[in-house]
Amino acid sequence: MRRTLGALAVILLGLIMAPAASADAEDPRRVALIGVPGLRWHDLTAAATPNLWRLAGQSALGSLSVRTVGRTTCPYDGWLTVSAGVRSSVGSRCGPPPRFETPGPGALIPDFNWLWTVRDAEHAGTLGEAAHAAGQCTTAVGPGAVLALADRSGRVDRYAPTPAELTDWSACRLIAVDVDDLVRPYLDGEVLSGVPEKLSPAARAAALRAADAEAGAVLGMLPPGTDVLLAGLADHGSEPHLRAAMWRAAGTGGRFLGAASTHRGDMVIVPDLTATMLRTAGVEVPHTVIGVPWSAGEPAGADEAAAALRHADVAGQTIRQLGGGFFTTLAVLQVLFYGLTFLLLRRRRGLGGVRVAALALASLPVSTYLVNLLPWERASAPATALVAGVLGCAAALTTAALALPGLWARLRGRPGSGDVLGPAAIVAGVTAATLLGDLLTGTTLQLDSLMGYTGVVGARYYGLGNIPFALMATAVLLVATIMADGLVRNGRRRAAVALVASLGAFAVVLDGWPGVGSDFGGVIAFVPGIAVTALLVAGSRVSIFKLGAFCVAGGVLVMGIAYLDYLRPPGSRTHLGRFAGQVADGTFLPVILRKLEAMLSTLLSPNLMPIVIAAAAFLVFAVFRPGAATAGLLPAVFERAPMLRAGLVGALVSGVVGMLVNDSGAAVLSMALALAVPLLLSAGVRTLEPGTAPEPAPVLRPVTT
Repeated sequence: MRRTLGALAVILLGLIMAPAASADAEDPRRVALIGVPGLRWHDLTAAATPNLWRLAGQSALGSLSVRTVGRTTCPYDGWLTVSAGVRSSVGSRCGPPPRFETPGPGALIPDFNWLWTVRDAEHAGTLGEAAHAAGQCTTAVGPGAVLALADRSGRVDRYAPTPAELTDWSACRLIAVDVDDLVRPYLDGEVLSGVPEKLSPAARAAALRAADAEAGAVLGMLPPGTDVLLAGLADHGSEPHLRAAMWRAAGTGGRFLGAASTHRGDMVIVPDLTATMLRTAGVEVPHTVIGVPWSAGEPAGADEAAAALRHADVAGQTIRQLGGGFFTTLAVLQVLFYGLTFLLLRRRRGLGGVRVAALALASLPVSTYLVNLLPWERASAPATALVAGVLGCAAALTTAALALPGLWARLRGRPGSGDVLGPAAIVAGVTAATLLGDLLTGTTLQLDSLMGYTGVVGARYYGLGNIPFALMATAVLLVATIMADGLVRNGRRRAAVALVASLGAFAVVLDGWPGVGSDFGGVIAFVPGIAVTALLVAGSRVSIFKLGAFCVAGGVLVMGIAYLDYLRPPGSRTHLGRFAGQVADGTFLPVILRKLEAMLSTLLSPNLMPIVIAAAAFLVFAVFRPGAATAGLLPAVFERAPMLRAGLVGALVSGVVGMLVNDSGAAVLSMALALAVPLLLSAGVRTLEPGTAPEPAPVLRPVTT
């Protein structure tokens, strides 16, 4: 086991420390940011927006995730985030632009320090300060642009209220233009009534024409050779969306637009604008900026790219709208399942139905990822297609889990022998293989999935989310112990321990690897789960002291990974490396407190806690009153496959620790239980059926705590 972990550690070290690919050094150039808050790809067509569509044909195109602090991003939140290079918010509600003066040719926000002292936006002014420190001047057109380019004193070098009033576009390398036609009625509605104004289709079409005309005028006045960044910097109204992003520079035309910040070839975030502007102008990007410069990726024509980006927004919107209802439905199904199972097992009736229902419930989570192999977002009714796809995948997996073990028995010439662990192994194996495979291929299945994440919400863009972690860890441990059970039965206990350790180590490396799983809390939770499982398979005892030591080992391992990530160039770091930097400079406490607050809030979730309470109560009652609760089902399945108990205990350890160290809190434990307990029950019910008498097998010594 130690040799396996050591080899994997060496591989991990080498790959993390490998030089990251970086953009070639370029000569400083003039760069102009045209911010059109509220602009979506659905707005852009050759007929409705001829100027913007012409720009699209010359640019790299991508989705812009505008999430900053709240559920929706106000226009001046987007501009302030460009200023700070980190997610920032001007205030608790959308409102008028910041008050500023215009002394001489420039502009000054006199109370700019209010953002630091009151709004806790300590990085406000980063872009302008970096430009001035490098001897560069800044030009702002419109109020949002002033907010973006102001330095720490609130100063912008050159200012004009409208593009037509700016006389010299070549004076400065850094230019920002606020085209606020789409959000002006929205802002006016906020100021006058406190309620966002919902534009009629005709009014929005008129605002879109005005924005297109103003952007076209700016493009016509910019000096030749100016790099252009166009961004739909904020939301419009109360519904978050993915917004439009374009980048016109040498060699970017006809490609998708991405960035290392999202690890997506077609999606960027607002702080990337800060890094891209500074990098283009030849100014060093401050280490506090979490964004990275944009990059042009795969070739794509404007029509093809725009269509794909529209579908991406549809997918994100569909997931955001269905997510709450899905988890509510899952919670209800889980609670009903445990209640009915309790009654049926006591009467020894309907056991076949219990087994099918258990496998179907356990098949639902992985089906939310497998459905993304289908283009459901392109259907005329995406929500219906998504739900039908998830149910279809779950039905197919359930059918396969029920049929394949019997087919395998017939092929071996043992018809009717029945494999107790076969169906559970298939569901757990497919779950583990799907999530591990997704990690190795860029996590395309977790993006825009009901149990994953979406760029519209903007909590995560790549890697292993907290819910997928719970499912992967549980599935890996169950599969490993099911395989280990056969080895132990044949007297190969050491091989069984090595199998559990190897599979677990492989999975935990992918989980914590920067740019692959990039999961901080998951490593802390997974290491003790793997270690406890391996000890139980080995027949050793587990104590509270050992469990605590395993948790500490997980923390040390993930901090080591984070430190190695921190040693890479700032533009190549993931959030693991950035957290290590915050630990080094002493600014990590706010991050810990935010995650703790988020974790505690999940303990009151009506969608998560019912799953935890129902499954945990069922398990506790089944352990202490096995005859009354499950008709002796659990003792029977543990007698038939004693190693399965090790997998269950390890999964519960990972679930509990994961609940305590992740901001998703109860979601981690609830999903571990939602997969493990139904699979355990399906195996237990099978032991009560004919042809599945227990076989002699080694029994683990009692676990002490």
